Parts: sequence; C-alpha cells; structure tokens
Amino acid sequence: MAKDKERAAAAEKKKKAAAADDIEKSEEIEESAEKVTASETAASEEAVEETTLTEEEAGLLKLQEDIIRLEEETGNLKDQLLRKQADFDNFRKRIFREKEESIKYANTALLSDLIAVIDDFERAIGSAESSTDFESFLSGIKLIEKQFVGMLERDWGLKRMITVGKEFDPQKHEALMMEECEGCTTQTVLEDFQKGYFLHDRVLRHAKVKVGVPGEAGSDEKKEKEQKEER
Repeated sequence: MAKDKERAAAAEKKKKAAAADDIEKSEEIEESAEKVTASETAASEEAVEETTLTEEEAGLLKLQEDIIRLEEETGNLKDQLLRKQADFDNFRKRIFREKEESIKYANTALLSDLIAVIDDFERAIGSAESSTDFESFLSGIKLIEKQFVGMLERDWGLKRMITVGKEFDPQKHEALMMEECEGCTTQTVLEDFQKGYFLHDRVLRHAKVKVGVPGEAGSDEKKEKEQKEER
C-alpha cells in the first residue's frame, strides 16, 4: 500500500512538472509570437515609409519631366515666334518696296500716251521749220490739241468744262470779275479766263470766269418768271 501511494505521488509530481513545462513553453511561444508580431509590424511600418518615399520621389520625377517638356515646348514656341516675326518683317519690307515702286511707276500708262502727243508736236515743229505756211502749222497744232484732249477724256476721264453761257455755279466756277448783264436773268458766265476740268465726276480744277449779273430788266423778268411758276 505504501508503494502504491509513493507511485501515485510520483505520478502526480510528474504531471505537475509536465504541466509546468507546458505553461512555460506556452509562455515562451506567446512571447516569441509577440516578438514576431512586433517585428512584422515594424517591418510593415518601414515598408509603408519606404512606399511613401517612393511616391514622393515619383512625384518629383514627374515634375522634373514636366519641367523638361515645358521648357522644350517653350523653346519651340519661341523659335516659331522668331520665324513669324522674321517673315512679317520681310513681308512688311516687300509691301513697302512694292508700294514705292507702284507710286514711282503709277503714271506709266499716262506718260506712254503723252509720248505720242510729244511726237506729234515734234513733227509739227519740224514741218514749221521747213515751211513758212502759218495756216498749215496752225491747223496741225489745233489737230494735235483736239486729239490730245480727246485721248485724255476717252482714256483717263479728264473732261473739259463748258462754262460760257452757263449759270454761275460756285461749286465749279471761280468768279474773278463780275459785271452787269442786261440780257441775263441769272448770274451767268460770260467769259472763260482759265478752263476748268472734271476728273470723272469730280471737279479737278475750277474754271476762272467773268460773271454777268442781271440788270434791272433782267431782275424784273426773273421775278415774273418765278411768279408764273408759283401759279
């Protein structure tokens, strides 16, 4: 019986020792697990930090790339602007040169027509030097003048005013003299001192004229005419 009790006590002691060992091992395992967890957490935090730094670096890299791209675009635009400016300067110079040439040679066609008139005058002068026939010379000069005036009116729109006998018009005529005119009912051009000209439908030069002013009889006649028109 005593041996059985000793055996039971020894077995109980072994169980307690085994239980204590199990508890100790469990604590060691838990401690190891906590260390592993802490290590993993630290590693994870370090990885997060590394990832954050990598994103910042990527952002900086992208900004640098954008800066390089914008600098290239700015350089291209500057080159284009310089080329456009050079083209515009060349265009402006060419237009200015063409304008000067246009003004310089604007009367080419007119002068070509005048050369023909000069030829006629030279022939008339040459004929007069070898002949004493004044009537023939005068006839030739009148013919040249008629042809000359006709050419200017036909080709260049220059038309001579017909003023004598016309009613005085300050828009066309410049009165140098005025005298009483018994047969005039209105102010009438009596004489041409210098002929006026139209260029197409515009007065190029006013005619310088002598104007006849109605006398008393003319004024009465004008009044009667106006009264009849009113009736």
